[in-house]
Amino acid sequence: MSEAPTDTLSSRPRVLSGMRPTGALHLGHYHGALKNWVNLQATHDCFFFVADWHALTTHYQDRSTIERNVYDMVVDWLAAGIDPEQATLFIQSRMPEHAELFTLLAMSTPAAWLERIPSYKDQLEKNRPNGEGATYGFLGYPLLQAADILIYKAACVPVGEDQTAHVEVTREVARRFNRIYSPERAILPEPQELLTATPRLPGLDGQKMSKSAGNAIAMRDGPEVVDEKVRTMPTDPQRVRRSDPGEPSRCPVWPLHQLYSDASTQAWASEGCRKASIGCLDCKKPLIEAIQAEQKPWRERAEAFLANPKQVQWIVEVGTERARAVARKTLREVRTAMGLAY
Repeated sequence: MSEAPTDTLSSRPRVLSGMRPTGALHLGHYHGALKNWVNLQATHDCFFFVADWHALTTHYQDRSTIERNVYDMVVDWLAAGIDPEQATLFIQSRMPEHAELFTLLAMSTPAAWLERIPSYKDQLEKNRPNGEGATYGFLGYPLLQAADILIYKAACVPVGEDQTAHVEVTREVARRFNRIYSPERAILPEPQELLTATPRLPGLDGQKMSKSAGNAIAMRDGPEVVDEKVRTMPTDPQRVRRSDPGEPSRCPVWPLHQLYSDASTQAWASEGCRKASIGCLDCKKPLIEAIQAEQKPWRERAEAFLANPKQVQWIVEVGTERARAVARKTLREVRTAMGLAY
């Protein structure tokens, strides 16, 4: 393994994206983000980071599992096909440069910009009954997110539709900084969002797939686990008996067919459901097989990394050093513009 991705990557548009470490990833993570990352690394200079500081904005008391969650998630990235020869992988908390830029940007960012974020208002109401309210870290996380992006001068940020507001805040922060400190030459470029093709993957109950909701299929679930989870999924509530005709649009299984099944299989499943010529287990069988086939190479690649954890740590170490070189260069420009180059 080389010590860093090749220099040719620097001529490509730069992409920055991160994930909070919540442990092993599920199919929603893959189709909502990772699949896009794998494609982008062939055409962009990709920086992908473990957002462990961001995890602490809402789970600041959960310190016992964070290290395991960090490396479980990195293994899933590698298993999905993220190539450390093409992309830079690193851990946010290993980069104090992010915290310094966050602090410097905070000096000129109006507090009202952060207070108007819908998720902050929701968290404020959620914690009001226990008298705590939202923490300062949670209030500031959109600005920390902006620092994460701007310190690498990312041109693009892959996000779902529900996250576009955060990229807009980042653009506002960059615009304000450049106007105040560097009006002649914009130091911090304004990033654009790259919307994911699958913004929301339904879970086993038809709601958004989520580990905390208990409705997820993990990327590394074994074949027998996938079989059991999909077989027991609820179906069209109006199809009580095998002989009752159903309607795919009412069935939580159908969105998964739309993602995993080809046109002929979808036509077979929808017609069989509406005419009651197939049962729900018949409908689920090709879906189970498709999910298992997708997971097989992930598990194989993951096993190799799990057998050699030092290799995973080395990949992160190399990525962190490359990220630090880029971050420090930006930080020097920011400090100079702010009159702090002494």
